[in-house]
Amino acid sequence: MKLKRIPLIASIAIFIAALLTLLSHYQILSISEPILMIVRWLAIGTLIAYGFQKKSLTTWILLSMVIGSEIGNDFPEFGVNLQVLSKIFLKMIKTIVAPLLFATLVYGIAGHSDLKQVGRMGWKSLLYFEVVTTIALFIGLLAINISKAGVGIQPPIAITETLQKVEPQTTTDIILHIFPENIAKSIAEGQVLQVVVFSILFGIALAMVREDKRKPMLKAAESLSEVMFKFTNIVMLFAPIGVGAAIAYTVGHMGLGILLNLFQLLATLYVALIAFILLVLFPIALFTGVPIKKFLKAVAGPISIAFATTSSEAALPRAMEEMEKLGVPRKIVAFVIPTGYSFNLDGTTLYLALAAIFVAQAAGIDMSLGQQLIIVFTLMLTSKGVAGVPRASLVILLGTAASFNLPVWPIFIILGIDELMDMARTSVNVLGNCLATVVIAKWEGEFDENATQEEILL
Repeated sequence: MKLKRIPLIASIAIFIAALLTLLSHYQILSISEPILMIVRWLAIGTLIAYGFQKKSLTTWILLSMVIGSEIGNDFPEFGVNLQVLSKIFLKMIKTIVAPLLFATLVYGIAGHSDLKQVGRMGWKSLLYFEVVTTIALFIGLLAINISKAGVGIQPPIAITETLQKVEPQTTTDIILHIFPENIAKSIAEGQVLQVVVFSILFGIALAMVREDKRKPMLKAAESLSEVMFKFTNIVMLFAPIGVGAAIAYTVGHMGLGILLNLFQLLATLYVALIAFILLVLFPIALFTGVPIKKFLKAVAGPISIAFATTSSEAALPRAMEEMEKLGVPRKIVAFVIPTGYSFNLDGTTLYLALAAIFVAQAAGIDMSLGQQLIIVFTLMLTSKGVAGVPRASLVILLGTAASFNLPVWPIFIILGIDELMDMARTSVNVLGNCLATVVIAKWEGEFDENATQEEILL
């Protein structure tokens, strides 16, 4: 009976800790910081007790985000030093991606020998991606025009921050970027789309050879995919530590106080992303008959990983595994999610539209609707193919500012809260791609309604 009370006790403890912290911050009550720290850690202690009771990986990932935030807030130097743990986690995840994609795609294509379905999934996926990202683009545009977050911002006296310089991408560059010239190089550079293209062509070629030649390679691909999913489970046991360390680093080096600065821009993005989820993704899920409750349970883990690490790639193996458990065939999961990582970046597309107009507003440039549309459609094209560039979205914005004769100083203002914005847009990217797999599976008539979800236990 006492164990059943743990969630209630944890909820009350967290509420009290949060309330006392807010009252102290706004000087309504005078409470010393050491006492507040003790109260917060006692509340976290109840959450840890709940985690041991629940014993699920997703629960521990979510709890680690709370613990990491508190470590970064109370012990910033220690929190910053924890970044090495999050880097270890990300490195281990990157070792999974290429072999997992290769094995699942090759087995999915050659194992069924249905080459027509590959083409069918291709055009359906691209059609879906284009429609949804275009809607995201317009929501971002509408949000920044309503909030006018950039209006009235004063330019800084000096700018010392620098970003990696990337040459502007032409249409030819974008197309060429899709195709690998060296598969080992593509794997080393984390070029997911190039790995997908190679794997699809390899799978098609394998499906075309004689059965006696195809069977050994098919068995090897099947075995490799099973091993990589087990490998993923092992690495995911480290996820709570990696996620908690990532949050501790973010809070430790930025501080919670940055939330108060540029709040209007940050709030505009978060409200726009929530509106996109409620007005676009949720209706799509309802219309296509997605089991909402099961879907939300499946995406909770991948989204929390994406939010904490600001890396879609970090969430990819877990997202693929959860979608397969949800009832999406492995061949569809392996095709749609990696492809969506280049063509279905809903959160990033919305952010780019919003940020581009913010730059113009901050610079005091009054742009017509036609001029705004030209900029955001340009951004939608140039955002393809630079996913491997650090701070890619900001780099794209710098290139766009130069192309349209906009000043760059507003982009460096965005830089101050870009990590917080990246958390949100990356989470929506992962959510959108997970939903896309279910939609395509439903469209193909291959979604298993009776699939059972088995949570990874600690």
